[in-house]
Amino acid sequence: MLKSRIFPVLAVVAAIVAIWYVAAVFMNAPVQRDMDKRAGVTSTTWQLVEKTMSQAKPTLPAPHQIAVNFFENTFQRKLTSNRSLVYNGWVTLSSTLAGFAFGTVLGIAIAVGIVHVKSLERSLMPWIIASQTVPILAIAPMVIVVLGAINITGLVPKALISTYLSFFPVTVGMVKGLRSPEAMHLDLMQTYNASLGQTFWKLRVPASVPYLFTSMKVAIAASLVGAIVGELPTGAVAGIGAKLLAGSYYSQTVDMWAALVMGSVLAALLVFSVDIVSRVVNRMMGGRPA
Repeated sequence: MLKSRIFPVLAVVAAIVAIWYVAAVFMNAPVQRDMDKRAGVTSTTWQLVEKTMSQAKPTLPAPHQIAVNFFENTFQRKLTSNRSLVYNGWVTLSSTLAGFAFGTVLGIAIAVGIVHVKSLERSLMPWIIASQTVPILAIAPMVIVVLGAINITGLVPKALISTYLSFFPVTVGMVKGLRSPEAMHLDLMQTYNASLGQTFWKLRVPASVPYLFTSMKVAIAASLVGAIVGELPTGAVAGIGAKLLAGSYYSQTVDMWAALVMGSVLAALLVFSVDIVSRVVNRMMGGRPA
């Protein structure tokens, strides 16, 4: 069973890596030919391929260049170094977790209001949906400028941008979850003369938990994206977004790709952490293990 899951994934990864190497050769070859021409060097085809794999500032870094850079800047740098991906990852992670916490609380609060107040559903839900049609790249600079004008800088602006992206999936998932109990169960609660609060805590909330954690997986990944985007217009000196920005300024494409890999690793760890918590909560509530 495990082999049937692993082999297809490995096959896809191997195909992507092979295509990546071929693309790296073709995209880096024109620059390398120009460098050889200026140096008065004539390279064979194999020598040209080798050189495209070892350029200091390639157009598209080869996978092994990214892997080496990621290893060096993750395990061979001091944790306090600005070049350490662990340090930069922690800076982004702090904004991500703060924004995710705010977004989750806000999303749950809005969902509870929408479920229990009909006027909120009609007046608020369309605006919530419309808010997600505005590109985050357009909103982030405005948030930074407005908060900067009142001397609010640092973690808070980035956390608010993460909140903007993370509250929406939580709101939608929680609304669906709170409304998931069947009419028969709601009628049964009325038969027992249960109050609105008792129906909420004993029926609606337990039924909404699976929906909540599913939406939280989406929300925490979106929160990470918001934190990275929030670092771009702030001129931050640390964080994954700052590494991407510095890499683009100085054409350090290998550093940029390594930072992207760190972002992917963080996203995977965050989603996995939410999944673990959901399994623990499900087991505590008496649910069957998935």
